[in-house]
Amino acid sequence: MTPSPPTGRRTESDSSSPAAKRRARSGRRLFAFDGRLGVRWVAGADEAGRGCLAGPLVAAAVLFDYGTLSTRDRRALAALNDSKQHTPEAREALLPHVLRSAARVTVISRCARGIDSRGLHVTNLAALRDALRGVAREGCLCLVDGFSVPEFGFEQRAIVDGDATSAAIAAASIVAKVTRDRYMQRADAQHPGWGFAEHVGYSTPEHRDAIRRLGVSPLHRMSFQSLAYQQLTLAGG
Repeated sequence: MTPSPPTGRRTESDSSSPAAKRRARSGRRLFAFDGRLGVRWVAGADEAGRGCLAGPLVAAAVLFDYGTLSTRDRRALAALNDSKQHTPEAREALLPHVLRSAARVTVISRCARGIDSRGLHVTNLAALRDALRGVAREGCLCLVDGFSVPEFGFEQRAIVDGDATSAAIAAASIVAKVTRDRYMQRADAQHPGWGFAEHVGYSTPEHRDAIRRLGVSPLHRMSFQSLAYQQLTLAGG
């Protein structure tokens, strides 16, 4: 029999553990990065769903006004971080705080057929650009997670691992991820059998098995060249 852990032993999920404490103050580090940029208006953009087999690509942009962002807002976003570092429940809890704290928020969605016709990379850059255009204003600095977007009239910087570096980009990643996940959960009722509510379109073993059994749905991207698609014979492909 495996012995029980000693009483009082900290676990990774314990709210008093070092890892939990780091997560709880990650937002301070991200806000500090934006503050060192030396500008009042900082816009961040990120996307969700770029690597999916099915569903839309969703880009979001968030503009923070560091001239008016209150201490209360920063405290409410103390756990802000890359959306992938949070559980779905934690992302949902952060979203209303992002929406209250931001000066502007824009969400852009591009469907599977649009991705197929224009190509994933082109679609991704255009969606990020359009999202930033929806929040940018004179004097702002626009930050993008990993990319510079073309044909964009405002000052911008590509930030490597931006969603774990900048508060504005991390906030955009939360907006994009929650928006897309909610869409895929609703789509599960319209397209039952593929398990969209669970894997939200990503290439999981369960998703690939569903494609083998059922073929593809209207939400599947036929142009996406992944190992999963190479191993499957897709109806209508």
